[in-house]
Amino acid sequence: MSLINKYFKNSSNTILALQDHSAEIDKICEMILDISKNNQKILVAGNGGSCSDAEHFTGELQCTYKSSNRKPISAISIGSLPAAITAWSNDFGFLTYFKRQVSAHGNPNDILFLITTGGGTEHNGASMNLVEAAKEAKEKKMKIVTLSGKTGGILKDLSDVNIIVKSDVTSHIQESHIAILHCICEILENKIN
Repeated sequence: MSLINKYFKNSSNTILALQDHSAEIDKICEMILDISKNNQKILVAGNGGSCSDAEHFTGELQCTYKSSNRKPISAISIGSLPAAITAWSNDFGFLTYFKRQVSAHGNPNDILFLITTGGGTEHNGASMNLVEAAKEAKEKKMKIVTLSGKTGGILKDLSDVNIIVKSDVTSHIQESHIAILHCICEILENKIN
């Protein structure tokens, strides 16, 4: 089997296994529908490629997935403010940047939606900024949704809903996250007027 065939086969199998998370995807959609009806918002965050996924998802929610007639959903990608990121990181460090954004924008019953391939690990510090944000969200009585992979990391225990993609391959986890996000948008498109 060529490397190309092997890559796409492994990616496809990882995405196909997401069917096992139908209940979690339905729950996430119910949560988003609730905040939409109550004029609340979603704060979305991730690092690196997951930051791009957060921006992509936010754009789909604010604007449109398919129908221009669908009501917009209030969503903010909290990693999309270069002046704020560089100011806070320069003065206080990046570890607490997302926590600061949750403190500024989050309200009770809003959703903090975190996208991360590992879920936060203390031994190497990966995505601990998202863990700090989740702790702040808990303090503010927000709901927490996490898309992760690998072991699910620390965030699996801090989240109200967590989908762990069954893979240790970062690219396959990220591809699966986009599939989940598009599936959520597909469902919302059919339920929001």
